[in-house]
Amino acid sequence: MKRFFAPLVCWFLLAVNGCSEKAVTFDADAALEGKVSGERALEHVAELVAFGPRPAGSDALEKSRQYLEKALTASGWVTRRQTFTTKTPKGEVEFTNLRARFGEASWSGRVTGLLCSHYDTKAYGGFEFVGANDAGSSTGLLVELAGVLAARPEVASRVELVFFDGEEAFGTNITPTDGLFGSKHYASQILLEKEKDRPRWGLLLDMVGDADLNIRAGVKIPRASVRDLAAASGSGYVVDIESVEATLERMSRDLISAADDLQLRSFIGISPDYIVDDHIPLNVVAGIPTIDLIDFDYPHWHTPADTLDKLSAESLETSGRVTLMLVEKYLLPGYP
Repeated sequence: MKRFFAPLVCWFLLAVNGCSEKAVTFDADAALEGKVSGERALEHVAELVAFGPRPAGSDALEKSRQYLEKALTASGWVTRRQTFTTKTPKGEVEFTNLRARFGEASWSGRVTGLLCSHYDTKAYGGFEFVGANDAGSSTGLLVELAGVLAARPEVASRVELVFFDGEEAFGTNITPTDGLFGSKHYASQILLEKEKDRPRWGLLLDMVGDADLNIRAGVKIPRASVRDLAAASGSGYVVDIESVEATLERMSRDLISAADDLQLRSFIGISPDYIVDDHIPLNVVAGIPTIDLIDFDYPHWHTPADTLDKLSAESLETSGRVTLMLVEKYLLPGYP
């Protein structure tokens, strides 16, 4: 009887979570959050801002992609471009999401979670908009987190990094037919995978470098967006939104706990209102519970004053430390 016990246990674990996967445990003495450098993150932001305005389809955005690919490859991540063309208020436009997983082998299996940012900037004809905070800060920080995660391959291999193109609308505001182009396409492609192979959670970073940091995470889903975005995706797939919302509530509590662990609670809170951002398609189209870490209390949003001098290394480090504490201590062990 004993000789069959180990194979049976292995079969059971394989059915549930994959026999080759090891549980991720949290070691407070070797926590990844302690390795985050706000200075390095700010250097990445500066490189991106130096390309100038980076709207969808621009040469500057292509240079940004190449920069991201080079930096991620140097840390052991394998990148793949997800290029697609879709209808916009400006006609047919080509967009490119950039995806990255740690090591080539990670592309043949399932990842547990997503770390995301958009990397395009809004197009303005009347002034130069370099988007240092929106979305240079989150993009630069995500590159820094990629380097830190590489120190623990067993953690890095459970996560996919996604840089969304086309978050910004061509018109004034994001609508069901304008904006969020990259995340909507990504979410629709996730639906082609079996449910057991889809990520279990997601974290979206956006505007996380303001020197006067005041993150109020977006965790609420407007019911209108559920209807409109699902229809716009053309998937015909309807998620169990109550289940998604229950997980989002749990994730929001874990976020606050992570901030408390680091004594950074004064910088982190939960928005009482919904926020329209790239996390919405992930939630309502793909059914991946995703919260949005965003500081929307930023007076320079979508103005020519959104420049590098409005950011601080300290704020980027705070945002990065809380993100990795949430991932390593709460999300990976608790959301298999």
